[in-house]
Amino acid sequence: MLDSELLEKIKTYEENYENLMQKMAEAGKCNDVETIKECGKKIADLEDIINLAKKYRMQLSVINDAKEMIKNEKDEEMREFLKDELNKAVENKENLEDQIKRFLTPKDPNDKKNILIEIRAGAGGDEAALFAGDLYRMYTRYAESKKWQPKVLSSNPLGIGGFKEIIFEINGIDAYGTMKYESGVHRVQRIPVTESGGRIHTSTITVAVLPEAEDVDVHLDPGQLRIDVFRSSGPGGQSVNTTDSAVRITHIPTGIIVTCQDEKSQLQNKERALKILRARLLEIEQQKQLDEETRLRRSQIGTGDRSERIRTYNYPQSRITDHRINFTTHRLNEILEGDMDELVDALKQKDEEKKLEQIGALT
Repeated sequence: MLDSELLEKIKTYEENYENLMQKMAEAGKCNDVETIKECGKKIADLEDIINLAKKYRMQLSVINDAKEMIKNEKDEEMREFLKDELNKAVENKENLEDQIKRFLTPKDPNDKKNILIEIRAGAGGDEAALFAGDLYRMYTRYAESKKWQPKVLSSNPLGIGGFKEIIFEINGIDAYGTMKYESGVHRVQRIPVTESGGRIHTSTITVAVLPEAEDVDVHLDPGQLRIDVFRSSGPGGQSVNTTDSAVRITHIPTGIIVTCQDEKSQLQNKERALKILRARLLEIEQQKQLDEETRLRRSQIGTGDRSERIRTYNYPQSRITDHRINFTTHRLNEILEGDMDELVDALKQKDEEKKLEQIGALT
């Protein structure tokens, strides 16, 4: 049975739904298109919980009726039939309770946003950079399987392959809600291609997954930015080393520096740098909020601490272990090819369970 707190939440949703329906009807009379659109979107967001609540109350009614009929029924065969119906209704009720609880778990307002992913080589030199390239490939292949659109914003490639650093965006529905658990330190244990003695090396890289910040999320004061332009370096097109197309933006209050030089156009590099800067400033603000809500933060899966070691990729044993949820799989090759659903689903489920515990919804 749902507790009183959750029932009150459902009642609030139902009241909001009725008010929105009335507001939209009134807007229809005066042809207020903007209000109709606004109400329609909010109504659509509430329809799932409203329908679940209706079904839940219906099952409660069925259960009460079945119990009453069993109490008064004399025919044994009919009593058995009613008991079967009662068991089905109880099972339906429990399933609906589970769906309602999951709907009412706290939602991250950033979950539906596009994302920026920053991958940086850590300990391990060239081997770390090579593994950074492997993770970049894994994430882009997973994104493509979801019909999302990945695009490199900035990169610092290594001559033998891989990246010292790469920043790319992924545009797609629920991109942040799906990928946010990748933030942290990833450790790889394998024999590097450059190792002649066959010894296993351990290297690390850091991954940061940032929700894309819009102008309304982060206001950039032009007076607080120092923008420098210079000639690009490294592999590229004909414009490399011939024009001042590379852009470096310094956010003076925080000291954050973003450099972009992958595009031939100075304007495009500036737009990419500003996008990265907004995302990093939004991350700082969100981290402040998380620090103020330490109790909630402890109850959830880590999704933002870049220094937290979250996962180990062990090549000799074809094993991946996520240390936050004690999850282990031996499908290393498949996951590195972008088949990440098993891992992502396990992280989502564990986070959901912890959030349910937080609101006292699990029995």
